[in-house]
Amino acid sequence: MASPKPRCSSFATTSRTHTRPSGGIIDDSFLTETKNIQNRKLSQKRKTLSCQFSIGGQLSPWPTHTSGQTILHNRKPCSYDYRKRAGSWQQHPLGTTKPRYLEQLENYLRKELLLLDLSTDSTQELRLQPYREIFEFFIEDFKTYKPLLSSIKNAYEVMLAHQREKIRALEPLKAKLVTVNEDCNERILAMRAEERYEITMLKKEKMNLLKLIDKKNEEKISLQSEVSKLRKNLAEEYLRYLTERDARKILIADLNELRYQREDMSLAQSPGIWGEDPVKLTLALKMTRQDLTRTQMELNTMKANFGDVVPRRDFEMQEKTNKDLQEQLDSLRDDYEEVCKEHEILLQLHMTTLKERDQFHSELQEIQRTSTPRPDWSKCEDVVAGGPDRWQMLAEGKNSDQLVDVLLEEIGEGLLREKDFFPGLGYGEAIPPFLRFDGIVENKKPTKKDVVNLLKDAWKQRLVEEQKEKFPDFFFNFLEHRFGPGEAMAWAYTIFENIKLFRSNEVMSQFYAVLMGKRSENVYIKQKETVAQLLKEMTNADSQNEGLITMEHLSTVLKSTFPFKKEEKIQELMETGGWHPNSSNADLLNYRSLFTEDEEGQSTPFVQKLWEQYVDEKDEYLRELKQELGMELHNEVTLPQIREALISIDPSLEKQTLNSYLIQAFQLPMTELPEEGEEKEESIVVQLKIALQRLQMIDIRRMGSREPEPAS
Repeated sequence: MASPKPRCSSFATTSRTHTRPSGGIIDDSFLTETKNIQNRKLSQKRKTLSCQFSIGGQLSPWPTHTSGQTILHNRKPCSYDYRKRAGSWQQHPLGTTKPRYLEQLENYLRKELLLLDLSTDSTQELRLQPYREIFEFFIEDFKTYKPLLSSIKNAYEVMLAHQREKIRALEPLKAKLVTVNEDCNERILAMRAEERYEITMLKKEKMNLLKLIDKKNEEKISLQSEVSKLRKNLAEEYLRYLTERDARKILIADLNELRYQREDMSLAQSPGIWGEDPVKLTLALKMTRQDLTRTQMELNTMKANFGDVVPRRDFEMQEKTNKDLQEQLDSLRDDYEEVCKEHEILLQLHMTTLKERDQFHSELQEIQRTSTPRPDWSKCEDVVAGGPDRWQMLAEGKNSDQLVDVLLEEIGEGLLREKDFFPGLGYGEAIPPFLRFDGIVENKKPTKKDVVNLLKDAWKQRLVEEQKEKFPDFFFNFLEHRFGPGEAMAWAYTIFENIKLFRSNEVMSQFYAVLMGKRSENVYIKQKETVAQLLKEMTNADSQNEGLITMEHLSTVLKSTFPFKKEEKIQELMETGGWHPNSSNADLLNYRSLFTEDEEGQSTPFVQKLWEQYVDEKDEYLRELKQELGMELHNEVTLPQIREALISIDPSLEKQTLNSYLIQAFQLPMTELPEEGEEKEESIVVQLKIALQRLQMIDIRRMGSREPEPAS
């Protein structure tokens, strides 16, 4: 390694022209400016610096032959250790002296360290400056190692700058900690002052209470002494009065004895007046007095024992009077309780009447506000197909609301005939499965009779297949088997539009309700079974097989078939069948005519009345269930509550039927229905309104008479 050219100039000793801020906070501009100034000074110093590294232009071998010596120690220039080492250097022979350049660097460093003010806060940072300058001189002179040494210096400078930034960032936190510490100290001092004040007040209060206790103790002692004194005076007064009482009794006895002696002496002095022996009279007087005393004592005893006793006659009379009054009171009390009950019933009736009156009044006002003049239905004769005769047949026995339905059906039928195609409803989840189609569907335009016959065939097929699939799926499969897969969708749309339109037709309306899930198909099946059973019973009553039975037989068959119907319901059925008050029990009735149907599936008024009574009885049954529960429709009801209510209103209900009602009300699978008494029964709840709506969909009816309520 070549050594640099020797330089023979010496360092110019310069003092520090800038000092670091005392707080250690130096901005970047100041550092840059300071660095530039140092670089300029360093270049100037290099120009005036000249030293030689070794003798003869070669690098000196020092300190390879001087073991145990160091080039520069981190020692204070004026310290004892420094002077000792300086003396030791001077004692070395000339053969092992340091290089001239090293000595100049050390002398320069010592001078710079002596010029530093070590009393300031930034001493440690200022002490680095001379070392930094020496290191820069060293780097500039050794060109070969300049990159490595510069990178080392830069790494240390970056680390120092990073540490300086961290110190600068922590200065606000330090100030904040000092502030928080002062605040906490102030709070602690305030709390201690407050505690000292409270302790002082409590001590004063304690002293006052102690004084009060002493005062009360003194009062107690004085009162006790006064009470003892009063007791002593009372005992003395009692003894005095007791002595006076005894002395008075003795005085009265002496006075009585003197009076008796005086009387005896007066009697002894005049014996001739009385003509009796004085001794004998005295003895008789003494005996008489004893008898008088004994009699007086007995009289007092009688008064004491029988002072409150009444005669038996008065007692019996009063007892009889009391018994009569008690009976009257019981009778009046019973009458009063009965009157109270009647009053409560009348109040309930009155409230019900008021509610009905208000409801009717509001309905009347609503009708008066929205009602229109009664239409002239005869105008429809020329509009309806078939003319006046058909309109008369359609309008017979119907009110205005029903006539509006008939008129809408006639208008809808005409519009339905005019349609050639139906638009598909798409594949949405709200669309029934048998109507899910996207596109145009042909209108098959069947007659009402064709639709009714098709629906009857569907019901027959449904009964044969024993309900193996859901009703909408069955309906579409039935159409596919009947008309083929290509025509099934067209017939599904056609039949759906027809049964949705003709609501007055029994077959169509019931099929529509079952198809849309508004009613269980068991309702329709059970109704048909009931009608068939009734016809069978009437046929059995017809012994001659002529199709005729008497009114008496009709009444008997109705009562046996419907054992739980009320008498007025049986009377309505008989009147619908042809009975009237002037009829006799022997009058004959063509019972087969009661079960006939026209070509459009409309049944006779007798079968319609059966259906109306079934609907009314179902509504009444559910109304009794709601009344038994005693809840509002928006309240939630548990499974045990509905079970108990059903058993209460219908004790004859079988367990299997009861479970089917509960499964429908709570929409539970048969396997998940808990047994009676299980804990999870209480966790199964449903809104009462929803439960009643679900029960309304199925075939629910009374299975036995309700037990009469016990008389109160």
